Amino acid sequence: MPEPIYRPWGTVTPDFWDTTAPGTAPAPSGLVPETLRARLAEIAETARTGHLPDAAALAARLDLDVTGEYGEPHLHTVQVREVRGYLAALAGDHPSGLSWYLHAAQLRVTIQGPGHPDVEAATRRAYSLWRAVPTKADRQRLGAGLLTIAGDIHGLDSPLVRHIRERLYVLALPSPSVTASSQPNDA
Repeated sequence: MPEPIYRPWGTVTPDFWDTTAPGTAPAPSGLVPETLRARLAEIAETARTGHLPDAAALAARLDLDVTGEYGEPHLHTVQVREVRGYLAALAGDHPSGLSWYLHAAQLRVTIQGPGHPDVEAATRRAYSLWRAVPTKADRQRLGAGLLTIAGDIHGLDSPLVRHIRERLYVLALPSPSVTASSQPNDA
């Protein structure tokens, strides 16, 4: 086995310049913010022209690239996943869209902290999408997950969670038309 070569103190080799400082990540090599913006604009234009499956495929590919470049706990990753949720909702897949929005809200908490305004805005986007779910049965089913995640993020007694809980309660009540039609007719 060859002996290691010990250079005199202060001698800088090319290997010195190729390393990053401990505890820091290397600078992203390929997917710079300008490229990310351009690819998001391409996705938006594809969706705007009515090609939602193509836009969703572009967003899925961008998600893989961004996650590979920056990792999952990064705001660029969160933004792409919110776009995937939006595209799913546009395509009528509300459960998938809500799942992406809730996932993005949870990632935002790990990155920005639970008190950050962007975290509350992400939770409100999820709530708004939940309210747009067409069928009552799906809203009830998906509402439990929304309530759980919003409670984890904002606390069970937060105004937002109380509001979601109230909406779920109202949703669980029988509608007046069902109650009236089930009453016997006195005539």
